[in-house]
Amino acid sequence: MSQTYCYHCGLEVPESTHFHVMIQGESRQMCCAGCQAVAQAIVAAGLEDYYTYRTENSPTPQSVIPEILQKTVIYDNPAIQKRFVRYESANIREVALILEGITCAACVWLNERHLRTLTGIIDVQVNYSTHRARVRWDNEKIQLSEILQAISAIGYLAHPYDPARQQAVLDQERKQQLRRLGVAGALGMQVMMISVALYAGDWYGIEAEFKAMFYWVNLVFTVPILLYSAQPFFNHAWRDIQHRQAGMDVPVALAISLAFIGSLWTTFTLSPNGHVYYDSISMFVFLLLAGRYFELIARQRSNQAAESLVHLVPSMATRLYDTPDGRKEELVLVSDLVINDVVLIRPGDNIPADGVIIDGHSSVDESLLTGESYPISKHPSQVVVAGTINIDSPLQMKVTKVGADTVLSQILRLLERAQTEKPAITQLADRVASWFIVTILLFAIVVGWYWWQVDSSTDVWFQITLSILVVTCPCALSLATPTAITAATSTLTRFGLLTTRGHALETLAKTTHVIFDKTGTLTEGRLQLVKIHPLVQWTEDECLSYAVALEKHSEHPIAHALLNAATSHLPNYSANQVVNTPGAGLQGNIAGRTYFMGTLAFIAEKTKLSLNLQLLTQLQQQDHTLVVLADTETIYAVFTLSDKIRESARELVRQLQQQGKKVILLSGDHHSAVQQVAETVGIFEAYSAYTPEAKLRYVQQLQHQGAIVAMIGDGVNDAPVLAQAQVSIAMGSGTQVARASADMILLTEQLTNLMIGFTTANKTLQIIRQNVSWAIIYNFTALPLAALGYVSPWQAALGMSLSSLLVVTNALRLVWQKPA
Repeated sequence: MSQTYCYHCGLEVPESTHFHVMIQGESRQMCCAGCQAVAQAIVAAGLEDYYTYRTENSPTPQSVIPEILQKTVIYDNPAIQKRFVRYESANIREVALILEGITCAACVWLNERHLRTLTGIIDVQVNYSTHRARVRWDNEKIQLSEILQAISAIGYLAHPYDPARQQAVLDQERKQQLRRLGVAGALGMQVMMISVALYAGDWYGIEAEFKAMFYWVNLVFTVPILLYSAQPFFNHAWRDIQHRQAGMDVPVALAISLAFIGSLWTTFTLSPNGHVYYDSISMFVFLLLAGRYFELIARQRSNQAAESLVHLVPSMATRLYDTPDGRKEELVLVSDLVINDVVLIRPGDNIPADGVIIDGHSSVDESLLTGESYPISKHPSQVVVAGTINIDSPLQMKVTKVGADTVLSQILRLLERAQTEKPAITQLADRVASWFIVTILLFAIVVGWYWWQVDSSTDVWFQITLSILVVTCPCALSLATPTAITAATSTLTRFGLLTTRGHALETLAKTTHVIFDKTGTLTEGRLQLVKIHPLVQWTEDECLSYAVALEKHSEHPIAHALLNAATSHLPNYSANQVVNTPGAGLQGNIAGRTYFMGTLAFIAEKTKLSLNLQLLTQLQQQDHTLVVLADTETIYAVFTLSDKIRESARELVRQLQQQGKKVILLSGDHHSAVQQVAETVGIFEAYSAYTPEAKLRYVQQLQHQGAIVAMIGDGVNDAPVLAQAQVSIAMGSGTQVARASADMILLTEQLTNLMIGFTTANKTLQIIRQNVSWAIIYNFTALPLAALGYVSPWQAALGMSLSSLLVVTNALRLVWQKPA
């Protein structure tokens, strides 16, 4: 009986096994379940040709998996994904990827378009400045490994974002560019020295044998520049051509190739009408490499502040665990921490995850995260977040959030979204750049043909064609907006103002009306209970107990104030069937009876009851916030609360008014309290007792009149109007709902940092307009000059490189901005 061998690894197939895989239309026998699984993975990935072209069998299944499949399938493991993938729901996921090989806006366009054709891809955005992609997908329809393989299939390398790996990639890219630049510079200098002799020979005469020798020497020096230094231009151009995409390197590679072919022909034939361009080739490659190197450095610099956040979380943590001999310490990877772990944070250590302090008193430096300049005192039961620094004393903390769920991860994710989303002006620039290159190629052909018709006896037509291909710079047009947006968002993050949407800066600069909420925005939002006024035969504690039972179901600052005022000796009542009416109040059942807790208007609407006019007047004169407890028959108590106005509120309002913006206060509080705050901070237009619906209608009315509205708020009741405003800013201390609706988040308590946001937005829009204007003026000036023969190829190379560098350097002015 003949022995059967495994089609996959070549080992003998045991008689008792029955493993088969359909490969290339035939059922192939396998020796074990391992070989069967690997073969099925290869077939599923569309890599069956592996079996056609392999030269030998592998003794183990693992070693015969094609490299790209082997490297990517591991990322489908949920245990590994938890470190870098955010789960929006059971199947909807989001990941940040590093893309290697991005050189221009065409690369961004190609990756976005290619991925959007895949079934299961919900959204993809690529940031040219950081070379990072944000991808959302349906895991039921497509796996992360398939996304990575799809990117690899078009000539790019993608892997999940990891700070250390990205730094290694950037370092490798920088060193490689320096090496290529060094070779082009060193050999280019030799070419230029010999070219000086050739130019002198054209003026004063040179013997033919010396001229031929100089041609050959220059050829020898130019070939390494062409094959090594200029290699990225040819690789990227070929990749673009394969995908029918006219990228930025296509005209560059074409110009270098034509110049070298023309020079090679003259070197071999010694034609008297010929001309060599070795000096132009070497200078062009050197200048373009120099421009891209400085562009790389500038891009890293523009995103430096944002990248510094990534490195706040340490790689190791000290975990505490209990043993029969007492509590012990162990050093673990931060990625191995799980919820409810207890960790020890020594003075000077970065906090590894979000958590609650269970032992110790210390101060924590949150400056890199919030922009606050002073450490904040922390004690047991208080929350600390990953990335902040423990200053004074050891702390023990129970972990509550890890990995992608921490506050720092959310901030980075929102910042990444803002930098990858494209404002309208960016989308326009990308569309122009996409057809600009094709137009230039056609224009170069037409102009070259014209000059050849005018004078075919010389190579003037050839020089002009090269200059046209080289001088135009869609790169500057593509860089104009993303570099400015990245620099601005990075800078604002340093000041504690987080930008979460791509359009925010552009819209903020155009704002005409700025609307503030009162509580938690112009005031500190730390309400304190001033007094309880019982209106029936109840004690103050009894009134507070009923109020707390309802307010436990709210996130409003009033609820926090009442809960903080409650003491352990209070009667413990429980409320059920609680209904929260945002901006108005709550209702719920306590001991079988329905109670209401809220504003005067809310109580009047629900119960038809109202306070005695004399008492109401007396209470409102104190300028305190009033909250009423009642049922359908009786008003039981009035609670008065006070809040402190932020010290920087008046200065912010004054600066906004100086910029010509109309400042308005909208609040759900009663007239006296709202008017007192408005007068204190200098707002002349204030509206009180506004429900969320009334706020929404007011903003819509302004928008119908042509106003561009910026809304600043913090509460649950602000969420609808934050979403309606053209640009919205939530206070970092506000609720999750308000922050989710906002385009920007102020993480610091310094309200004047909002003014830095308005100033930076204006400056960003100005720089974007300058960059776009420069790119347009440069191209439309340089192109006719080159077509008329006034620009030589080396001058064209210099102009193209300096144009890109100027745009990036201009954007860096946003990074150099100092605090006001």
